[in-house]
Amino acid sequence: MSRSLPPLYALRAFEAAARHSSFTRAGEELSITQSAVSRHIKTLEAHFACRLFQRNGRSLQLTEAARLLLPGVREGFAALERACTTLRAEDDILRMKAPSTLTMRWLLARLSRFRHLQAGNEVQLTSAWMDIDHVDFNQEPFDCAVLLSNGHFPPDWEATLLFPEMLIPVGAPNLQDEHPWDAKRLAATELLHPTPDRRDWRRWLDCMGLDDQVSLKGGQVFDTLELGMIAAARGYGVSMGDLLMVAEDVAQGRLSLPFKAAVASGENYYLVWPKTRPGGERLRRLSDFLQHEVAAMELPVVQRLG
Repeated sequence: MSRSLPPLYALRAFEAAARHSSFTRAGEELSITQSAVSRHIKTLEAHFACRLFQRNGRSLQLTEAARLLLPGVREGFAALERACTTLRAEDDILRMKAPSTLTMRWLLARLSRFRHLQAGNEVQLTSAWMDIDHVDFNQEPFDCAVLLSNGHFPPDWEATLLFPEMLIPVGAPNLQDEHPWDAKRLAATELLHPTPDRRDWRRWLDCMGLDDQVSLKGGQVFDTLELGMIAAARGYGVSMGDLLMVAEDVAQGRLSLPFKAAVASGENYYLVWPKTRPGGERLRRLSDFLQHEVAAMELPVVQRLG
C-alpha cells in the first residue's frame, strides 16, 4: 500500500498551495521556500502522471485532476489531525468554543478563576460569532463548547444546562430617571437590534403585549448582542440584552434597565462535549464549576415572563 501513496510532505504542500492559490504563501505557511513547494508539486505530478496546477497570467488555478484529488487530501489530513489530537501531549488543556458576547460578558472571568483554582485546569477559549450556535466536534479542534440551544443534541454528547436566556431591554445609565417607561416612550426611542432579523425585540414585545404599539422598523442593526449593548451603554438607544450577561454592568451603573421585565427566549446556554472525548473528568469539573458560578450570581430583581 505504501508504494501507491505519494510522500506526505508533497500532499501537504499541494493542499496548502491549493488553499492559498499560491506557492509563495503555501511556503510561508509550511516554513519552506517557494521553490521547495514547486518541487513537491512536481513530485506529485510525476507520481500521478498529470498536471495539478496551471497558470493563467498571475493566477494559479487547479486542473481538473487536482480538483478531484483535493477533497480526499483535505479529509485525510483532517482525520490525521483528529487521530493525533487524542494522543496529544497537552493532556491538561481543554479547548473550548463559545459565542463572542457570552465570552466577553461572563465566561472569560469565570475561566480565569477556574484556571487558578488548581493546576491542570487550563482552558483555551476560542470566541466565535455564531448566528446559529453550532460546533462540529468531528471537524473542529474543540473538546467542548458553550452553545445557546433548545437542548436537542446528538445522543453521543454530554450536555450541562448553565442558564436560560432571559431577554431584557438595556440602555445608558441616565435612562433610569424619574420618568416611567411605557410603550409610548419606547416607541419614540431608537431601538438597537442585536440580530439582523430583530428576533429578540420581537419576542420581548410579543410577550409584553406591546408588539402592536412599538414598531420594529428602522433602528441600528448589529451582528452581536455585545455590539448592541455597547451602543446602548453609550446612549445611542435601547438594545436587547440578556439578564445574566448584563447583571454586573447594571450593578456597577454602566447599564440601566428601563423595563423591569425579562422574557425567556425559549433557549438555554449549555456546556456540551462528546462522551468519547478524553478528559471527561476535567470536563465534569468544569461543568460543576460553571454551574456553581451561575448559582452564585446576584441578578437584578425583575419580573420573569415566558
